[in-house]
Amino acid sequence: MDTSTYKSEVAAAFNSAAASYDRLGVEFFTPMGRRLVERAAPGEGERVLDVGCGRGACVFPAAERVGPDGRVVGIDVAEAMIEEAAKEASLRGATTVDLRVMDGEHPDFAPRSFDVVLGSYSVIFLPDAPAALARYAPLLSPGGRLAFTSPVFSDDTFPFLPPVFTELIPRELLLDLPPQWQPERLQQRFNSWLADPADLTRTLEKAGFQEVSVVDESVQLVAESGRAWVDWSHTQGMRLLWNHLSDDKRRQLRERLITSLDAMRDGDGPLTIDTPVRYVTATVRT
Repeated sequence: MDTSTYKSEVAAAFNSAAASYDRLGVEFFTPMGRRLVERAAPGEGERVLDVGCGRGACVFPAAERVGPDGRVVGIDVAEAMIEEAAKEASLRGATTVDLRVMDGEHPDFAPRSFDVVLGSYSVIFLPDAPAALARYAPLLSPGGRLAFTSPVFSDDTFPFLPPVFTELIPRELLLDLPPQWQPERLQQRFNSWLADPADLTRTLEKAGFQEVSVVDESVQLVAESGRAWVDWSHTQGMRLLWNHLSDDKRRQLRERLITSLDAMRDGDGPLTIDTPVRYVTATVRT
């Protein structure tokens, strides 16, 4: 993988989507982020780092928990995401929140700067996530905690999306994707260390952590309609898929998804999809 190209592409995609990210009538990242903060349980006065913070799904719940004597730093490779999060921080009067543009694969902080490191659907997407996680261990104080979320990967489901989408997205629509975005390549990259909790535990232990906990929970993804979900999917990681499809295939997939997802709704009610999420927590080895 050409990591510089990969990072530039990811940053460009999220810069373009920042203004509408997680703001199109779909609930998912916000409740997942709040739940991750609950599991990490930062306390009063603690210092928290959120890697790939986006618009603040973890940042602001963490700031509430650490209180006026604590500190929350959010970093993201996409400058526009940091700008949007900063606007939200200003509106909230969140004076303990510090937001910075930074490459999460190479965090630039002094040793023992934080008590908690968070990464909701973020750290796992770094080009070499296991190596990057090892760089976060020295940033934690003794007894410090790492907590992140991941999709629940399996060999028989489409990577990153709820299982229902495995049948909704025809594989032939994806043949034009670059090699690194092909489902088989994605499965090879992520399933090798994230699918099996035992592999995940070994990876974190090698990176300098202990007391690893892997818990799968269901998060309800709620959208106003199939169209709302498809529009929202252009503002998050799936935007990378949309960007690589030809106009014809993009149109085909859009129409197929809207029709199929609306068929899953209960009358005029919202679309609700139970989405398995893996919550991983660990403490730094001292």
